[in-house]
Amino acid sequence: MTEPRISFAGRLSLAFGSFFAILGNAELAAGVRRLRNGETIAPVAPAAPAAPQPPAPAAAPVAKPAPVAAIEEASPQSALQLLGLLQRNARFVDFVEEDIANYGDADIGAAARLVHEGCRATLREHFTIRPVRTEAEGSRVTIAEGFDATAIRLTGNVVGAAPYNGTISHRGWRVEDVKLPKLVKSNDAKVLAPAEVEL
Repeated sequence: MTEPRISFAGRLSLAFGSFFAILGNAELAAGVRRLRNGETIAPVAPAAPAAPQPPAPAAAPVAKPAPVAAIEEASPQSALQLLGLLQRNARFVDFVEEDIANYGDADIGAAARLVHEGCRATLREHFTIRPVRTEAEGSRVTIAEGFDATAIRLTGNVVGAAPYNGTISHRGWRVEDVKLPKLVKSNDAKVLAPAEVEL
């Protein structure tokens, strides 16, 4: 069965929701990276316990494999802080939590414009974001051997070894600097926006 087309507002909501889910969950982020690199994610069956083996004769020393990168659990504090800033400046959570099924595209577009402006101002105030590649989208480039696979994702017909010749379909984004406000210990970062009671 084919998936129904997702509207612009639905895609916007999905993109922002995925952004914060990935920020707060290192395991999810690793899974997304594997999917973007074209790897399949299959459930791993538990291995059967091995039968005891007699000791093997001593073998010649073998070079140690490169250490596997340690996986660290991400602290949710920074993600909660950014989400709070987006709510304060762009009413982001209000927008995403609103049921927009009964609104027309023009109404959603007008609301998305306000959310976009607030989100953009927040990102520019607290992050220095630069493109990964400086060439314009659509430019032909050569990707040399030893390229950074976390910064460049090859798509399409990837055959053989580098160098690869291709066209930039997205320049990518890299954060160069983060300037989040310092947190007060008494502040509960889980409260993204206080409830308002008018007297």
